[in-house]
Amino acid sequence: MPDQVRVLEPWLGDWVQGPQLGPPSSWGRPGIALLFNLECAGCVSRAVPWLKRAEPGLRDHAIVFAVHTAYGHRVLGRDAVVPNLERFARDFARLPFPVALDRTGDWAEEMGAQGTPHWFVWSADGAVERSVYGSQENALTRLEYVLEAWGAPSDEPNG
Repeated sequence: MPDQVRVLEPWLGDWVQGPQLGPPSSWGRPGIALLFNLECAGCVSRAVPWLKRAEPGLRDHAIVFAVHTAYGHRVLGRDAVVPNLERFARDFARLPFPVALDRTGDWAEEMGAQGTPHWFVWSADGAVERSVYGSQENALTRLEYVLEAWGAPSDEPNG
């Protein structure tokens, strides 16, 4: 994906946890997003825990958030998704970052996601800097390189 500022309209407007974030061009610092689905084993067992472990070292360096997406999965009504997503984020995973809902998967598709888990990294000016699909060791290692480039402390979240 070429480095360019992409503001998707509409930007994510359905936030189920934490503050609603504006588009990347409004952040003034880099950011990382995990696109996941509760029905995705790799998301729940590897990707979400990795981001949760990495988040404390990123707080002062970047915007961190997750997006639950239906892209590549069943499209369910909001009433069927939100209660489970809220319980997962609050009670099970205890996520310390905002979580948005891409109920139809349209936002993930527009972003160019290949499925879940999928990661997008934005530069401080709002340009998509990296797009990484997966939660296996090679994908997480590529994300660790991003953390190092940002100067974020690393507790080796992959290890």
